[in-house]
Amino acid sequence: MEPQEEKPIIYTMENKPIVTCGGDQALFTSLYTPLAQQLPREPMEWRRTYGRAPKMIHLEANFVQFKEELLPKEGNKALLTFPFLHIYWTDCCDTEAYKGSVKEDMLRWQNSLRLHGSADWVIVIVETNDAKKKNKTNILPRSSIMDKIRNDFCNKQSDRCVVLSDPLKDSLRSLESWSAFLLKLRTLLLMSFTKNLGRFEDDMRTLREKRTQPGWSFCEYFMVQEELAFVFEMLQQFEDALVQYDELDALFTQYVLNFGAGDGANWLGSFCAPVRNWSGLLLRRPIDMEKRDSIQRGEASLLDLRSYLFSRQCTLLIFLQRPWEVTQRALELLHNCVQELYLLEVELLHAVVQQLQGALRDLPGPLQEDEQRALAGEQLKSLGELCGLVSEKGPTSEDLNRTVHLLAGLGDERPETVHSLQSPYKKLKEALSSVEAFERHYLELSHAAMEMYKDISRMRSARLVGKSLAEFYMRKGDPERAEVFLQDALKSYVSEGWNLPVTHTRKNIAECQKLLARTEDYLQTCALLAGDANLTNEERKHFCQEILSFASKSTDKSQKVTLGMNAFAQLTRLQFRPSSATVHSGAALQVELSLRCLMPVSVCVQQLAASIHFSLEQAGTHGRSKDPPRLANPSTVHFAQAHASATAPSLELDEIQDRSPSDNALNSAGIVCKNTHLVMRRRDSDSSPDTANYFSPPAVTVDDGAQMLKVQDVTLEPGYNTIVFTAPSGDPGTYTLRQLCAMVGRVQFVLPHIYPLVQYEVYSQEPQLTAEPLSEPLLAGLPQSVRFTLLTGHYAVKRGDALQLSNSDAMPLLPAATCRASVLSPAGECVGKSPLSIQSSEKVTSISLPPTPPYHMVEFHLEVLCVIPPGPERPPNERLTNGEVRHRPRSYSHPDTPMTAIDQRMSIDCPWSIYSTLLPLTFYIPFKTKHSLLSAGN
Repeated sequence: MEPQEEKPIIYTMENKPIVTCGGDQALFTSLYTPLAQQLPREPMEWRRTYGRAPKMIHLEANFVQFKEELLPKEGNKALLTFPFLHIYWTDCCDTEAYKGSVKEDMLRWQNSLRLHGSADWVIVIVETNDAKKKNKTNILPRSSIMDKIRNDFCNKQSDRCVVLSDPLKDSLRSLESWSAFLLKLRTLLLMSFTKNLGRFEDDMRTLREKRTQPGWSFCEYFMVQEELAFVFEMLQQFEDALVQYDELDALFTQYVLNFGAGDGANWLGSFCAPVRNWSGLLLRRPIDMEKRDSIQRGEASLLDLRSYLFSRQCTLLIFLQRPWEVTQRALELLHNCVQELYLLEVELLHAVVQQLQGALRDLPGPLQEDEQRALAGEQLKSLGELCGLVSEKGPTSEDLNRTVHLLAGLGDERPETVHSLQSPYKKLKEALSSVEAFERHYLELSHAAMEMYKDISRMRSARLVGKSLAEFYMRKGDPERAEVFLQDALKSYVSEGWNLPVTHTRKNIAECQKLLARTEDYLQTCALLAGDANLTNEERKHFCQEILSFASKSTDKSQKVTLGMNAFAQLTRLQFRPSSATVHSGAALQVELSLRCLMPVSVCVQQLAASIHFSLEQAGTHGRSKDPPRLANPSTVHFAQAHASATAPSLELDEIQDRSPSDNALNSAGIVCKNTHLVMRRRDSDSSPDTANYFSPPAVTVDDGAQMLKVQDVTLEPGYNTIVFTAPSGDPGTYTLRQLCAMVGRVQFVLPHIYPLVQYEVYSQEPQLTAEPLSEPLLAGLPQSVRFTLLTGHYAVKRGDALQLSNSDAMPLLPAATCRASVLSPAGECVGKSPLSIQSSEKVTSISLPPTPPYHMVEFHLEVLCVIPPGPERPPNERLTNGEVRHRPRSYSHPDTPMTAIDQRMSIDCPWSIYSTLLPLTFYIPFKTKHSLLSAGN
């Protein structure tokens, strides 16, 4: 009978502390309503044992008629049916009535309490004016009746007798008496709580300490500690009640972990039994009585215990207005249950182990957010895989049998949702009933989870759900939809530097592209995978062979596939020879490239070419173009890796110390990241162009320029390779390297932009003729040697070319016995000497030049004589051979020397120009003589 009486009380969770009322029931009935209403109005401070913080609580009570059956029996640990206080009501004020019946009834009441060990009681004497009027003759003073009752029953506990004066009247005396009675009742009730709960906790603690003894049962201990949680919940101390369930959770978890480590308890054997029922959680009721009864009988499975424990924790969290913790604990429950099932080696349908779907399907709608929807979708997809609903061919007979067993273990639908057309139970059964229904429900869950993640800016989680959707579409044979989600996930992984997820996702993308017959995209992805160090050597060779196989196909050789070079090889260094990267037209210039081949095998490149952009030179010094902005050291250019920007920024760490202000002692030390804003930021919207090229095939345009650096039949080995080109230098101008292209059969790998800017210059120089004295200064009136230097520039001096010097009386050339000319290379080295042929006539002196290549130098020496002018007389002007008027030299005083200077100009006609070249020379008169004849008069 007792269990049947307990069930309704526990089921409704409307329990209140039981207070029995003996004596005059009519009197109690008249006072019940105000007593039940006013008792919880004022809070009481509850001081608990073991130094726990006091709390203010509002006391309520369930006043019931006294019956001996309500008194606790020996060994009964149920606190919910325990009467915490016993009240005897009487309004007796007549001596005869007291002696005749009231005293005996009160004695029987007290003996019953003493027999059952109940020491929490109080006698209430209600004094009314109506009773006094009826029995005026035998009426004793109130003090006399109270004294008799105290002497008979409260000899040592006088405070257990209370007088209540006219409680139903609205007078000051009645209100004071009523307030004092309520305070006394709260105090006695609180004292009973403290004493009985303390005793119960001591017994519970003693029982827990016996857990190492044989025969100890966790289920029995569970029921005991849950009784304490029920009492706290009854007192509306939901936090303390939650602590009890958390302690039970932790204790059971520790035993399971110990069992997995080899230290198993005997009572765990009942939880290792095969599970035949995996019905979902029940959160719509405060208590799942079916599972609680199975725990009480010791017949509960692991899933039953975990489900019941979690449902109780959820109920208390809802009472505490912390619903977000329900969702957090739901995820922990699902993962922990899977691990515990494996640790305890429980025999269970594999589908249920992977799903534990019941923990989600009975969650109320507002709690199924973020992780719950994502996890629900994942578990539903796993169910579909096990039941054959994801494959292209559909479920087999074995899959159908597994589905039947799975649905049978769910049990019957809950009465609360039987009439709901959209109940989780019906949805799950419908999802497993057909391929179309499964796909509809799974996509609905997954897309809802993705939208929720995006709404709260959890893009990584959204992309993870997208990857799961991609796997689903691949199983369904729809690679086109799968690739969309995989590309989104790859974008996040690349921008944030997650190397292993990048590799795994790229392999899936390659599979999609191959099925879709998108050759160019597939080959680009294969190139990236062939150079991926996260793959094994065999996998890399497989993807490399895919490229080489396509490249070697003989069909449609005219149709070429253009791919980005960053996945195939990386340009690391470029060096010019000569190092100045500036040569004259026609000179030899070599360009040395260093390439790091990312392929795992040797690759034969039919042609490696670099396209060049040519720009004409502009007029500048010596006919050369103006210098553009160039690198500080143009001879060697180092290139950064193309995907360097795709990696995450490096951590900048700094040490922090916390020292005591008094003695400077070190309290704590730690490390802080100084660039958290860079490391942790999202890069979905600010990825650089290099990053974009790293995860998707770039749109490459091949520049077929007329000027190209080319080399044929080059074998690139894995690692670093060096290739030497001969650069064109025919036309003067600026040559800029734009693209690099490697031809491998039908596949050409193109580096669309070479950065930083790489240029070399080719210049063209006009011939230049100069004259300078061998010694300073040139003296007039004496033979002087003058060195003539000819820079040939782009002009090649041919046999028979001569310089035509116009003769001048003021500065004639002196004939010499022998005169030799030296031919020098651009580096200043003498490459030959030959005699000069000098022929003079009346007006012109012809000097024959030796044959000289362009951009060489010819040097020879001649002697000249500057005639000192005779005086102020100036002869008439003469004309040169080209018709110009010869200006007679004019002497003047040089400011830097006291000698008189004479400027002379030589006019020379050159074979490479139609204009005469004028070479100025300055001579100095070494001394002057002056004489004068003075006469002395007549």
